[in-house]
Amino acid sequence: MATLITGASAGLGAEYARAFAARGHDLVLVARRQEALETLATDLRAAHGVTVTVLARDLATAAAGAELVAATESAGITVDVLVNNAGFGTHGDLVDADPQRLADEIQLNCATLVDLTVRYLSGMRSRGRGTIINIASTAGFQPVPHMAVYGATKAFVLSFSEALWAEEKPHGIRVLAVCPGATDTEFFDIAGESAALGRKRTARQVVDRTLRELDSGKPSFVDGLANAVTAHLLTRLVPRRLLITVTGRLMGGTR
Repeated sequence: MATLITGASAGLGAEYARAFAARGHDLVLVARRQEALETLATDLRAAHGVTVTVLARDLATAAAGAELVAATESAGITVDVLVNNAGFGTHGDLVDADPQRLADEIQLNCATLVDLTVRYLSGMRSRGRGTIINIASTAGFQPVPHMAVYGATKAFVLSFSEALWAEEKPHGIRVLAVCPGATDTEFFDIAGESAALGRKRTARQVVDRTLRELDSGKPSFVDGLANAVTAHLLTRLVPRRLLITVTGRLMGGTR
């Protein structure tokens, strides 16, 4: 049984790697940083005796999904668990953004995620088993001014994953969308600390909750009680216009 994890060099991805290795899963670790992946792989091999394959890839390209699947197939690796964790966020007004950076964000957060999912899903279907974990966000529950593209990509991931959950449940394949709030990872090194709302949860807390929820049969979950209240309750009770305005102010907009 092999688990493939994207964005595995740090943060949530590395924590998922540790958790699945502890369960005896062989791993395929994917991220851009070869050295960080190799260090993690060495530690996991020593600690758990599992096979760890490192594939350094930039997944923010249109051909990345096909190339990654070709690499695992040529290595004879059967992927039973897919963790689509790779992603990043941009913070600021859209008018000030670099168009190529936004295109990369959409490619990585949405297009590559779908591409990898559909390419590995066919094998899972034929075997009658498999697990797909997609990392969404509490940002996917409402528009997020000053992180408009990021919020929209995570809304896409959430909707896509929940629909796929319904399609694949009769075929023995588990699909779960994980919706963390602010988490103590490198994400904010890119998005900026002003993109964090509320107290940060740890990567370990998110991963532990994921493993529990996999057996619940749910299509998605929000990590953390305060985050769940905001995502499921306030977004329904607060008028949409007010919700968008308040979210924009919290995200540090100046216009």
